[in-house]
Parts: sequence; structure tokens; C-alpha cells
Amino acid sequence: MSDGSLGSAATTPPSACTGVRIRKVARLVSHIFDQHLEPHGLTVTQFGLLGQLKSDDGVGIGMLAERMVMDPTSLTRTLRPLERQGFVRLAHDPRDRRHRRLHLTPEGRAVYEAARPAWLAGQRQIDQALGGTDATTLNALLDRTIERLAR
Repeated sequence: MSDGSLGSAATTPPSACTGVRIRKVARLVSHIFDQHLEPHGLTVTQFGLLGQLKSDDGVGIGMLAERMVMDPTSLTRTLRPLERQGFVRLAHDPRDRRHRRLHLTPEGRAVYEAARPAWLAGQRQIDQALGGTDATTLNALLDRTIERLAR
């Protein structure tokens, strides 16, 4: 086909699916980061949440879920262990008691800072595996993809 399409559903192999490819890459990348962050008791998703709260302390659950491209239920499930460990605190919004705000505790900030070198090591491993130019190109393409699909 010269139009660049993948053809009909009947002739397109499952391996051509963008979703399958992205999920495979996501699992591989998560595994690398999780291996590096494991000594700190964090997953890459938890590390990302702590980092988001570091830069936006007091954000609401709905807004954080939107920024992390997660549904609020998954976000709450991911936050529970962080809350139990004392890294994150949920508090009622003083302006509207129906809403809750998330706060990074001093312990959460400390574990985030302690885990940051491990996260950087994971990032370096991925960059080395991809090669400098491909890593830069991939990140730019992913940023554009996120922007376009989030519309």
C-alpha cells in the first residue's frame, strides 16, 4: 500500500499494533527503572508521583491524575503505600472540605532525593541502550505524541 495505511483489520497482523508496541516498551522501561529504584522501596510510578508532588505540593487528586495521565482510582491505589509509609499526606482542602489535597511530607522529600541518583542511573541505562541521538529523537517524538493524543 502506498498510502501508508496498515490495511484492513483482517490483513493487519497484531504485531503492527502501536498500542502493543508502546505497552512492550513501557514494560521494559518500567522494569529498568524499577530495578534501580527497588533499593529505595519505590516503583518508577511512585517515584514520578513523589516528583510531581515535590513540584506541585497541595495538588488535588483529580488534577494530579490528569497530569500523570492516570485515572483517579489507579492514582489512589498507587498513593496508598506512599501514604502508609508516611511519604504523602492527604488533607482536606480548606476552601472545600469535599476535596482533598496531596502533600509531600519531609520523609517523602528525603526518599525522593535519596532515590534520584538511582532514577538517573536508570535513565542513563536507557539512553545508552538507545544511543544518544535515538534517545533524544524518541523523547521528542513521545512529547509530541502525548501532546497530540491528549487533545
